[in-house]
Amino acid sequence: MFARILEFVPKMEKKVEFIKVVNNEILPILKKQAGFLELLPFFPEIRTERVLTISLWTEKRHAEAYEREWFPKVQEILKPYLTTPMTCKYYMVETTICEHFEKALVA
Repeated sequence: MFARILEFVPKMEKKVEFIKVVNNEILPILKKQAGFLELLPFFPEIRTERVLTISLWTEKRHAEAYEREWFPKVQEILKPYLTTPMTCKYYMVETTICEHFEKALVA
């Protein structure tokens, strides 16, 4: 399993709108992607800190295909809600440590 982690600073005064856009426009795109499992957003308690969103994928190649084919569109959709550009990093999820989490995702 692979994780694609985005970091950015949103316009916190537009947080409600941002969440609606993610639910109504971004999640439908993600759910159509091969290998997509889940999106985990983390909003900071301190308004000026970065938001982290972790998307989980069955294989790195699926996350890379999404990044090439769909992420530019997603960036344009979200651009009005951000104060900084998004940065992206990939991580391998060590599933042998979190076996209960992995079982919950495939259930």
